[in-house]
Amino acid sequence: MNRSQLLNEFAERNEMTRKEADAVLTSLVEIITGSVASGEDVAISGFAKFRRIDRPARLARNPATGETVKVKAKRVARITPLKNFKDSVLSGRAPKPAARKAVAKKAPARKAPAKKAPAKKKAVAKKTVKKAPARKPAKRR
Repeated sequence: MNRSQLLNEFAERNEMTRKEADAVLTSLVEIITGSVASGEDVAISGFAKFRRIDRPARLARNPATGETVKVKAKRVARITPLKNFKDSVLSGRAPKPAARKAVAKKAPARKAPAKKAPAKKKAVAKKTVKKAPARKPAKRR
């Protein structure tokens, strides 16, 4: 799916025009990019975590020649998929689209009915069982 197809699907699901969908998607991408560029992590629960990684300079080895090479310090972006996203991808099933929530009207407050005290249980008499005295083993001759 490319950006154009994504915008069409997004606009259709959220009952908005394609222009409005484009504005929302563009602002979301700008917010995520700006936050990660400033060093702040961004996590969208159930989807992915975006973060900036600063890697220090190091010495590496060229595997073909065995020669030691200096690698400059660099900054990279890391995007980690989260559990719900991974589970959906591995199972091959897309998550169900979220149903629109209807605005709930407040119902008038009701008094809870008075609770009855629980009935007392009758004591059950325990039977005592006397154990027979231990027998001594018989002597062998």
